[in-house]
Amino acid sequence: MSISKLRLYFLGNGIQASQPMVWLIGFFAFLNVYSIQSVLPLVMQDFHASALQAGMTVGATVLAMGLMSPVMGMLSDAFGRRNILCLSMFAMTLPTALIPVSRSLDVLIALRFFQGLAVPGIVVVLIAYIAEEFRNGGGVARMTATYVGGTVMGGFSGRFITGHLTEFFGWRRAFVSLAVMNLMGALLVLWLLPASKHFVPNRNVSGVLAILGRHLRHKRLMASCGVGFCVLFSLVGSFTYVNFYLASSPFNLSASGLANVFAVYLVGVLVTPLAGRHIERLGYMKSLLWALPFSAAGLLLTLVPSLPLVLVGLTVCSSGIFLCQSATISAISKNVTEGRSLATGLYYMSFYAGGAVGTWGAGLAFEGWGWQGSVATIALVQGLAALMVVAVWRSKER
Repeated sequence: MSISKLRLYFLGNGIQASQPMVWLIGFFAFLNVYSIQSVLPLVMQDFHASALQAGMTVGATVLAMGLMSPVMGMLSDAFGRRNILCLSMFAMTLPTALIPVSRSLDVLIALRFFQGLAVPGIVVVLIAYIAEEFRNGGGVARMTATYVGGTVMGGFSGRFITGHLTEFFGWRRAFVSLAVMNLMGALLVLWLLPASKHFVPNRNVSGVLAILGRHLRHKRLMASCGVGFCVLFSLVGSFTYVNFYLASSPFNLSASGLANVFAVYLVGVLVTPLAGRHIERLGYMKSLLWALPFSAAGLLLTLVPSLPLVLVGLTVCSSGIFLCQSATISAISKNVTEGRSLATGLYYMSFYAGGAVGTWGAGLAFEGWGWQGSVATIALVQGLAALMVVAVWRSKER
C-alpha cells in the first residue's frame, strides 16, 4: 500500500471520518472511565475505605455519564456534532489533572464525577454522527463496531497504564500521564474530524419534547435501554470487584498484576469489529441471546480458584458484554429515524445508570457474600436482559 493510501486511510479524506479516527475517539472516550479500577485496593488503603466506598470512585463516573447523556443528546441535536464532541474531549483534561492532588475520598469521587460529565459529549454525539454520516453507505454496523473496539482498547489502556505506572510513581502520579494523553487526543480530533455533512439541527424545544414522548413510547428503544442498563451493570460490577477478589488470597495480585488482568479486554478489541460484520446478518435479537449466556458462563468460571481459569472466564464474560453492546447500539441506529442523538442519550442514560447501580449492587453483594455474591447478582441481571429481549424484540426486528 502506498504512502498516499495509508495517509488517506488513517487521516481520512476530509469528507467522512476515517475508521481509525472513529476508533481513536472511542479510545479516548473510555481511557479515563475505568482507569482507577486497577488501583482500587490501594485507594481503599490510602483513604481507609471499604471496598464499596472505593468502588464509588467508579460509580460516580458512570452516574455522571448517565445524568448528562440525554442533555448532550438534546444539545447535539440542536447545535451539531463536531463542536460539542471536541469541546467535551478538552473538558476531560482538567479533572483528570486534578486527581493527583485530591486529599480525601470525597474529593476524588467528585473529580471522577466531573470526568463522567464530559464523556457523553463524546459518546452520545459520536453515535449520532455515525448514524447520519454512514447510513447511506451501509457502514453503520461496521463503524459502530469500530467505535466499540476503540472503547474497549481505551478501557483496557486506562487500567493498564494506571496500574503499571503506579508500581513506579504511585497511583496519584499515574493520572498525570492520562491528563497529557487526553490533551493530545483532543488536539488530534480537533484537527482531523470532518464536520457533519448530513446533520439537520432541531432547536424547536416543543418539537424535541414531542420526539422525547415518542421515544418513551417506542417499545423497542425502551427495551434497548433496559438491556443497556443490564449490560453495564454486568461489566462495571464484575470488573470493579474482581480486583478485590484477585488482590486477596490465594491470588494476591499487585496493582501491575491487576492491570495485566485487564488484557482480557484485548480479546474484545479483536472480537467486536469482526462480529460487527455478522450482527446484521444474524439479527440483533439472536446476537444478544447468544452473547448473554456466553457472558454469564464466563462469569461463573471465575469462581474456580485458579488464576488461568479466572482470566479465561473474564475474557468470555467481557467479550459477550461487548457483543451485546454492539448489537444494541446497532439496533437503535436502525430502528430510530428521528432525534437520533436524543435516542442515543436515553440509551446511555440507562446504560450508565446500570453501571452506577452495578457498583452499588455488586458491591453490597461482595461485602455480604464475597465474589460469589457479586457473580450471582450479575448473572441474575444478565438473565433479566435476556427476558426483556425475548419479550419485546420477538417480532420482526429490523
